[in-house]
Amino acid sequence: MLESFENIYLDLSRQAGKCRFAETGLGWKPAGGGDTFTLDATNIAGAQWSRASRGYELKVFLRTSGIHQFDGFLQEDFERLSKVFKHSYSVNLEHKEHALRGWNWGKGDFARAELAFTVQNKPAFEIPYSEISNTNLAGKNEVAVEFSLPANGEDTGTNGHLGGARGRGKKAGAGRDQLVEMRFYIPGTAKKGTDPDGENSGEEDDEKEEQNAATLFYETLMEKAEIGEVAGDTFATFLDVLHLTPRGRYDIDMYESSFRLRGKTYDYKIQYDHVKKFMLLPKPDDLHTLITIGLEPPLRQGQTRYPFLVMQFKRDEEVEVDLNMTEELLKEKYSGKLQAHYESPLHAVVAQIFRGLTGKKVVTPSKDFVRYKSTAISSSSPSTKFSHKQSTLPLNRIAEAYKGASLRVNSHHQQSGVKCSIKANEGHLYCLDKSFMFVPKPATYIAFDNVSSITMSRVGGALAASRTFDITITLKGGGGEHQFSNINREEQQPLEEFFKRKGLRTKNEMVDDSSALIQAALAEASDLASSADEDETKNSAAPGRRGSADEDEESVDEDFSASSESDVAEEYDSAHESSGGSGSEDEMDVDADGEGEEAVEEERPRKKAKVKSSGN
Repeated sequence: MLESFENIYLDLSRQAGKCRFAETGLGWKPAGGGDTFTLDATNIAGAQWSRASRGYELKVFLRTSGIHQFDGFLQEDFERLSKVFKHSYSVNLEHKEHALRGWNWGKGDFARAELAFTVQNKPAFEIPYSEISNTNLAGKNEVAVEFSLPANGEDTGTNGHLGGARGRGKKAGAGRDQLVEMRFYIPGTAKKGTDPDGENSGEEDDEKEEQNAATLFYETLMEKAEIGEVAGDTFATFLDVLHLTPRGRYDIDMYESSFRLRGKTYDYKIQYDHVKKFMLLPKPDDLHTLITIGLEPPLRQGQTRYPFLVMQFKRDEEVEVDLNMTEELLKEKYSGKLQAHYESPLHAVVAQIFRGLTGKKVVTPSKDFVRYKSTAISSSSPSTKFSHKQSTLPLNRIAEAYKGASLRVNSHHQQSGVKCSIKANEGHLYCLDKSFMFVPKPATYIAFDNVSSITMSRVGGALAASRTFDITITLKGGGGEHQFSNINREEQQPLEEFFKRKGLRTKNEMVDDSSALIQAALAEASDLASSADEDETKNSAAPGRRGSADEDEESVDEDFSASSESDVAEEYDSAHESSGGSGSEDEMDVDADGEGEEAVEEERPRKKAKVKSSGN
């Protein structure tokens, strides 16, 4: 029996074609010419007829857990197709009606090749396992399902030889808008021994173990979609690797065409084709090394996208690794790229294996940038000793100001990470040969080709600004700017030299600020000195005008002298003083200091003589 149909689309193809059904199988050829798609009758496991956007759809299930979709049939074609599948392939064409109630609660059925969400025993939608890229437990009762996405905007997953038909895991590229994630809320518990389809596995109900329903749904989907089990053997495994972005500890399983991150909450499977950049960045603390991997498309964790993976390793952590790979495969495919045995620091081993499997170049910091970790200026004269912590000027300017001093470098380290911050996030800015890289969060990559200009400026008060500065990188074509703040002044000279060597246009706004700060400091010092001299001159010339302090001291003497002729003063002869202004202050000081009676007696005759002379 031979049947033929026109204007049929294969797997959401762009072009329509002609579909033929024969006893040996079926075939489809695009109307515009190209390769012919064929499917053997022995590989057909089932068929389903349902309403679709282009009329009616024929869905063919394969024995190899695959699905092929044929769209564009008419309603009256159902009888013809039903006879073909029954007589030629011994398969009943099942007529499925979709649920149209619009309910968002129902039942999840795990079929052979797809996950179906049913409402009142009618499918609301189906998700082929081949279109699921990852799944995670987003909460205690919530499961997140992520869908496969094209590598970029131009990659729609089409096969030009088949009229633009979408391949396995590429059907999301058919639409302008793409569904990237779906979440299921699954409350309650379920029997662990029960199959996802709802059928019993043969065990008694009492012997079945109860388990969280969301966890059972997650584990079943991982098994059906083959997310946890990657095809092929594991070449190498690294346990409990600290990741700064995304935060957490993950086990790394490395396969032939992909690697997997296994964490307590999230699991990821990443193809090596998605790795676009690979950087090995030593941290300035001399204790850790960062491995940064750029991904396109980015890694997704809920609503957050991670274009970079940032791993941290201890430099002194040694490891021995034997690759789980045959000698034939190592010589044929990875000759000169991988070794059978590694015995080196952990970060070096991971970097070498990644480079061999991905074929990407390992980028390291540029040798043109050298940071002086600690410097000081010393001289034989104690008055000209300065340290880098005390001085706010560049070393070359200090050396010019003190030509007699000798410049001494305490320690010279080739550190390429500059400590700085993006807004409130602290990290390190690395100067590479062709780009800048800021890690760990937010991981920011800036290629030199996209840099329009770099501005070095000071922000904040005079004290803070004298110790740190900011760098603002403006991008070309109105791409915005990136500001890196709180950079130590020691980094200014090495950064300026690096910018010049790379031919980057730089504007230094701190030159004028430095001179202005110096002049302001000198002016403030001279003002303080002149005001002190003026106060001293006024005090010596006019003691009565020495300010509020002197007025307080003289106030007691004036009150005392006004009442010096009173009877009270004469009764206490030892305290009786003359009204002489010049001698009263000295005499009060003597009494206040607790001098003996001899000093008082020496003054008394002179005072009495003055009193008698005034009485005449």
